[in-house]
Amino acid sequence: MHQVRRVAMLSLHTSPLEQPGGGDAGGMNVYVRHLALELAATGVAVDIYTRRTAAAQPDSVELAAHVNVHHITAGPFAKVTKEELPELITEMADAVADHVAALPGDPVRVIHSHYWVSGMAGILVAKRLDLPLVHTMHTMARVKNNHLPPGQTAEPGIREDGEQHIVAAATRLIANTTAEAAELEGHYDGCEQRIDVVSPGVDLKVFKPAFRDRSRKELGIPAGRFHVMFAGRLQRLKGPHVLVKAAAILRAERPDIDLQLSFLGARSGNEKYDLVQLIDGAGLAAAATVHPPVGPEKLADWYRSADVVAVPSSSESFGLVALEAQACGTPVIATNVGGLPRAVSDGRTGLLVDSRSPKLWAAAIASLHDFGDTRADMGRAASVFAEAFGWENTATQTIHSYDLSLTYQYLPPPGC
Repeated sequence: MHQVRRVAMLSLHTSPLEQPGGGDAGGMNVYVRHLALELAATGVAVDIYTRRTAAAQPDSVELAAHVNVHHITAGPFAKVTKEELPELITEMADAVADHVAALPGDPVRVIHSHYWVSGMAGILVAKRLDLPLVHTMHTMARVKNNHLPPGQTAEPGIREDGEQHIVAAATRLIANTTAEAAELEGHYDGCEQRIDVVSPGVDLKVFKPAFRDRSRKELGIPAGRFHVMFAGRLQRLKGPHVLVKAAAILRAERPDIDLQLSFLGARSGNEKYDLVQLIDGAGLAAAATVHPPVGPEKLADWYRSADVVAVPSSSESFGLVALEAQACGTPVIATNVGGLPRAVSDGRTGLLVDSRSPKLWAAAIASLHDFGDTRADMGRAASVFAEAFGWENTATQTIHSYDLSLTYQYLPPPGC
């Protein structure tokens, strides 16, 4: 029987209630939401804290039985950029601590923060309430800066310093993969004995193989069209422009490929990145379309409508899109960075590309087009591969990390 019956999760810069795919909403939103739901299914109550961005937002929203999202007031009733959020850390921490201390029923036993801003606030909350802090980075500044694509602004020094402080102060650190655990050790001097590797999950009830032809028909994808799909925030880090450039190469070198590109997502932050303009500039307006983000059920249809799902990120802690697509039986082409080699089995469920060179991406797309039987085999293997990543496994491993945080709250584990 696990020791923790209630946990407070901090997701202060983005809410699990928001639609992933635009602004600051992405894989982390999916992660927090589904982890909380699965924890509740095992008997752990979850109180999620996020910053109020509009006066009309309710104080609390019941996401499910024993899962509540609380809007705490700190700063203006408006969206605040991630660059401005550090100024609100102390105010957010005070609001969270006050709310947690006043909760009725079972007491919160663990603070679990997500992303560095929440981690900095989490340190203050944990100290004030005398609770252990478990932290999940999701992405890291020094890792992103090491893989910085042209035109992308480097993560600020305040974030690097904040993450360094979190690694030193957190009771336990959760990494998505062994590669991320190694990055915590190598870039931030993280103690191996305080790092728990917990793979993110996928909702296998929604993302599953189904009638591919029906999905294509419903979404207007003609038979015989080679459909390559991208889902995520439209920003340079995620790399949709790589697909546009690769498609331009294929149009010139492989006119026999009847290619269609579909991009699902919205722009993120203040970055000057106009994907539609890039598409028009490449002369691909007839072959590429940009669609707004959609909910999980419709997203699964899009995955199933694709011959290939592309994940051309320059940095990715894990790659939930890759996992969701494979769960739908669709092979993935992904950049060989971060956690993507864990999420995609190269040569079995998809292909890993060693850079974001459009020429290499064009070659990878062409290879899966030319070998249809191999692509079909990859799709079948992908759906089987994804079955090992249900959210219940993520919750079980996370609970173990919580229990360890209670064990070592005041005394570091051996070797640290």
